[in-house]
Amino acid sequence: MRRWRLVVLITAVIAVVALGIIVTVRQGPLELDAEWMEEVIEHRHPAWLIPSLVMNSLGGGILGALVIPLLTTIALAVFGRRWGALYFLVASIVSAVLVQLLKAVLGRARPDDMLVAADAGSFPSGHVANAATLTVALAFLVGRAWAWYAGLAWVILMALSRTYLGVHWVTDTIGGAVLGAAVALALWAPFAAKLGTESWRVPWRPGSVEP
Repeated sequence: MRRWRLVVLITAVIAVVALGIIVTVRQGPLELDAEWMEEVIEHRHPAWLIPSLVMNSLGGGILGALVIPLLTTIALAVFGRRWGALYFLVASIVSAVLVQLLKAVLGRARPDDMLVAADAGSFPSGHVANAATLTVALAFLVGRAWAWYAGLAWVILMALSRTYLGVHWVTDTIGGAVLGAAVALALWAPFAAKLGTESWRVPWRPGSVEP
């Protein structure tokens, strides 16, 4: 199982890098990217702007890249999932590092019609990679079908918001989703044995009432 997850990670990284190279060396965006962006611009409406800006804040910056991962890590530790907390933290860091590395190496230009400011490097989407890592990691830890469905909806909404704001091409969001999910899947293997010994119950301490 560990080898299988490692193969998944390596395959996913190779696929993401290959996609990144293809979309970067081309003269202009892919047809899929161009058509999707045309549709987005054509159907922009003020009602969609505020939700997209909220997703923009939740998925990146200090809030999305630092505050939410740290709060999630602390919450997992408080509920007795110390190995789960470590797994989630490591997955978040590895995902973020790989995203920034690919952004720096590939240097894909962002779309021209952006509604918010963004740093250099369009591929892959850090917001979507972060969302995918969070989704897969928490879904593994929770172990319930609803967690997968809720997480999938979160990733899709994040991807839609990034293209709506014009800061990413649709292939950027695909690359981010694949990379983030692969990192969380692969890193589950070395933590699996320890994670299997934990429960969601708050650890009992001397002097407390035994549940």
